[in-house]
Amino acid sequence: MGKIVKEYLIITLGVLLVVFGTYFFKFPNNFSIGGVTGLAVLLTSLTGGAISSSTIVTILNIALLIIGFLILGKDFGAKTAYGSLLLSAALAVLERIYPMDQPFTSQPILELAYAVALPAVGSAILFNLDASTGGTDIIAMILKKFTNTNTGQALLYSDLLLTVAAFFVFDMATGLLSLLGLVLKSLVVDNVIESLNLCKYFTVICEDPHPICEYITRDLKRSATVIDGKGAFTDKDKQVILTVMSRYQAILLRRFIRQTQPSAFILITNTSEIIGKGFRGA
Repeated sequence: MGKIVKEYLIITLGVLLVVFGTYFFKFPNNFSIGGVTGLAVLLTSLTGGAISSSTIVTILNIALLIIGFLILGKDFGAKTAYGSLLLSAALAVLERIYPMDQPFTSQPILELAYAVALPAVGSAILFNLDASTGGTDIIAMILKKFTNTNTGQALLYSDLLLTVAAFFVFDMATGLLSLLGLVLKSLVVDNVIESLNLCKYFTVICEDPHPICEYITRDLKRSATVIDGKGAFTDKDKQVILTVMSRYQAILLRRFIRQTQPSAFILITNTSEIIGKGFRGA
């Protein structure tokens, strides 16, 4: 129960980062960087502002949620539904308590940086927990179930189409900034996801693995695998220890090995895709 509560608190934080970046920086500057929020920016302009971007996001998200539940049924994720409803509700609340008639600053590049960074970090947090804010992610889930379409490419093309539309709906500057934002968004999301999951993979070649393994299991609360090996140059029997841990634990382990077995050969590699007990998917 506590794990579920913690997950939803983190999801809430991720959604709020998306909300702040979208409402305070994307909407006022008319940045169309794909997705439901990008479509909302375009539709608000095409309707002459008669319907606000926040309202359009709410309508689209609710419609997609209904379609998702009807088509996907049990396959539809509760986390996605929660993220979608929270996004819509938070945007609607901000629209009432803090109307944004114009951008915070007169620096579009600065505004674009926050319009990209905040939602990108928020989305990365959500993706890391297999959650999302709904929208085009629901369309991707439907496409994945019924077609062989490459959903990643399909969503990229749809985002690109919405971004290109900014050139015609707004002006050249807004279109160019939106296109730059789309490129930056994909780069930032990938890098943040990798950073969130980054761990250290150790390959330790030594003669006596027992003190090292004891330190790993007793002090660091991790596990390890020991494999028999043989030195190619010396032809002596060796032991190879394989283990994965956090960055902070890696510093402690490296220090311990250097102090207790200075002759050990250590290879440390960055890794962000670890599935198993104590890590993702467990």
